[in-house]
Amino acid sequence: MSHIPTPGPEATDPDSFRHVEAWVFDLDNTLYPAHCNLFAQVDRRIGEFIAERFGLSYEEARAKQKAYFRTYGTSLRGLMLEHDMDPVPFLEYVHDIDVTPIGPSEPLDQALAALPGRKLVYTNGSVRHAENILARLGIATRFDGIYDIVAADYVPKPDPRPYAEFVRRFEVDPSRAVMVEDIARNLVPAAALGMTTVWVRSEADWSRPDMGGVGHGDHIHHVVDDLEAWLGDLSTGLAGPRA
Repeated sequence: MSHIPTPGPEATDPDSFRHVEAWVFDLDNTLYPAHCNLFAQVDRRIGEFIAERFGLSYEEARAKQKAYFRTYGTSLRGLMLEHDMDPVPFLEYVHDIDVTPIGPSEPLDQALAALPGRKLVYTNGSVRHAENILARLGIATRFDGIYDIVAADYVPKPDPRPYAEFVRRFEVDPSRAVMVEDIARNLVPAAALGMTTVWVRSEADWSRPDMGGVGHGDHIHHVVDDLEAWLGDLSTGLAGPRA
């Protein structure tokens, strides 16, 4: 039986979020819509990197790439553990993408500006990639910090260890924090720490709770379909009087 909340008014009830002092956002397919399809560029470049590194056809490289992703959480983690690969050239190559499919979002910028508390990015990507995306969206000044795969010692979400380091480094009280993610399984450690969780719903197999290997558990507290609209409504509600 599913425990996943459905999108609705309860997701924007300001009283459910008045306790929040830290807002933790995933980056890709969360702060910008998945239909921008930037990850298709990253995905392609990962395959190209592996093909060049191991002298494989692109099809062979892609099979290796996806096997590492399923086993280790990211292709990079698999390459590091199985081949002792230097992560720096990999990250530089795969994040050298065209970010013009996304554009500045004034409503998102205004919503973040009005949202009380610190805003942080927690991404399996690199700081450089995050900075490029935030700058393109026009929201870079709204964030107080970025926690990337390098800071996590290349251990990707949803391994719980970097989550613990994240809350320590940024002095986040999990009971007063929200984590927003498009990949449902990445919310499991956040919920276990005591964070309120928000899933930006996606139909991608790796994003969904039932296809991501974590079932329909209680780690998803709220579901939203449109992050920009949700934040706009929520920030307006939080600025008003308590119900």
